[in-house]
Amino acid sequence: MVKKLFSQHYSTLKYLIRWSVIAIPVAIAIGSMVALFLWLLHLATNFRFTHSWLLYLLPVGGVVIHLLYKWYGSSAERGNNLIIDEIHQPGAGVPKRMAPLILVTTVITHVFGGSAGREGTAVQIGGSIANLFAGWFKLLPKDKQVILTAGIAAGFGAVFGTPLTGAIFALEVLAIGRIQYNALMPCLVASLIADLTVSAWGVHHTHYHIDDIATVQYFNGHQLNVSFLVLGKVVIASVVFGLAALVFSKATHTVKQVAAKSIKTDWLIPVC
Repeated sequence: MVKKLFSQHYSTLKYLIRWSVIAIPVAIAIGSMVALFLWLLHLATNFRFTHSWLLYLLPVGGVVIHLLYKWYGSSAERGNNLIIDEIHQPGAGVPKRMAPLILVTTVITHVFGGSAGREGTAVQIGGSIANLFAGWFKLLPKDKQVILTAGIAAGFGAVFGTPLTGAIFALEVLAIGRIQYNALMPCLVASLIADLTVSAWGVHHTHYHIDDIATVQYFNGHQLNVSFLVLGKVVIASVVFGLAALVFSKATHTVKQVAAKSIKTDWLIPVC
C-alpha cells in the first residue's frame, strides 16, 4: 500500500518537474516575443494617430502583407487553422517563420489603420515558438501536442495579461469543449510565466475600468452575494454575442470565397 502510494506521488512529481522544465523556457521565449509585439503595436498605434493620412494607404499595406505571405509564408498563411490541425493531428509542423511574419504583418495592419485583433497573433506566436522548442527537445508526437497547447496558452495569456483565461482558452476552445487534462499543468505554468515575462520587460497592458455592480440579493430571507437580474442579462448577452460571432464567421468565409472567385489577380484582393 505504502509502496503504491509512493509510486503514485513519485510519478506525479516527475511529471510536474519534467513539464515545468519544458514549459518555462518556452513561456519565457513566447512572453518576450509578445512583449516586443505589444511594444511595437503601441508605437504603431500612436504613429497612426499622428499621421491620419496613412489610412488612405491601407490597400498598399494589404498588398505588402499579401506579398510577404506569398513570398515567405509557405504554410504559415493558414494561420490558426494550421496550429489547431497540428494539435489534433501532428504532421509537417508549424513553420518557424510564422511568429515573425504574423508579428510584422499585424503591426503593418495597425500602422495603416486596419482592423486586426491580438488574439490571432498571440496564438500563432505561441504555436510557432512552441513547435520550435518541441523540435529542439525532440518531443514525441503526444508531448508535442501538449507543448503546442501550452504555447497557445502562453501567447493568449501574455498578450492580454490574463494567464488563467489563456490556459482555459487553450485547453477548452481548441479542443471544442473537451479538456485535455494532461495539458492542464503545462498550460497554467506556461501562461503564468509568459505573463510575468511581459511584465518583467516593462510592457503594460491596457486597463479597463468597470464600475462596481450591486450584487446583493435576498432569497427566502437569506442574503446572496449575487444578482439574478445581472445573471439573466449576462445569459441573454452571451446568446447575442454567440450569434453575432457566428454571423461574423459566416460572413468572413463568404467574402473570402466570393473574392477568390471574382478577382483573378490574387494581389488585388486586399485592394478591393
